[in-house]
Amino acid sequence: MSNYLYEVWICFLAGAGAGIGTGFAGMSAATVITPMLVTFLGVDAYDAIGIALASDVLASAVSACTYARNKSIDIRNGLVMMVSVLVMTTVGSWLSSLVPSSALGNTSVLMLVLLGLKFLILPVTSTRRTMEGESLAIRVLKGILGGSVIGLVCGFFGAGGGMMMLLVLTVVLGYELKTAVGTSVFIMTFSALTGAVSHVAMGSRPQPDLLVLCILFTLGWAQVAARIATRASTLLLNRMTGAVLTVLGVVLIVINYC
Repeated sequence: MSNYLYEVWICFLAGAGAGIGTGFAGMSAATVITPMLVTFLGVDAYDAIGIALASDVLASAVSACTYARNKSIDIRNGLVMMVSVLVMTTVGSWLSSLVPSSALGNTSVLMLVLLGLKFLILPVTSTRRTMEGESLAIRVLKGILGGSVIGLVCGFFGAGGGMMMLLVLTVVLGYELKTAVGTSVFIMTFSALTGAVSHVAMGSRPQPDLLVLCILFTLGWAQVAARIATRASTLLLNRMTGAVLTVLGVVLIVINYC
């Protein structure tokens, strides 16, 4: 009984961190769930990535609906990027099956800290939208290249895809932040679904109770966070998300290496 309660508690914390990151900044839920499951429950890293990607599907979909109600999604200009993300997510998922489990787990923890520091030190506060002045060919090319990189990262590490997408949308394509987050979670819904299905097809067999718990907790917190995000200032969202991710990442590093 105590072991089961411990699993529920870890899944709750992982879901809370993942849901908040997804709803606030369009971040992949796997950024938090993967290292939490690997570190505290000893879940195989490849299976943990599969659970995290599955958790991403509903959480991203719910967040996308919330942003859509506030007219903060640009579906048309995100479709090209989404296609390349989906294709390369499958490739990345296959490549990750060839890498030792320990390497994937350690990389996930490192990415968690780096993303947290990125939010704190270099917050995404763009309010510009510069893509209208570019030709269709340039926008398509940027979408394909950016989506390919994002898809590889999302499928390989199960983490960072949403954040990289946010950076591409704001820095490369010139989206203002809330529209970038809304578009990011919209695309992440489909890329996470592709990655999760690919992991199962390639041999991942996640523990059913952990899978259900992570999905439910991530879904609930993502809905709450997305509602807050549509009303809060962008700088505050960056600071809060960065602080949570940095502290969590440092704790995981201490537990793993001290």
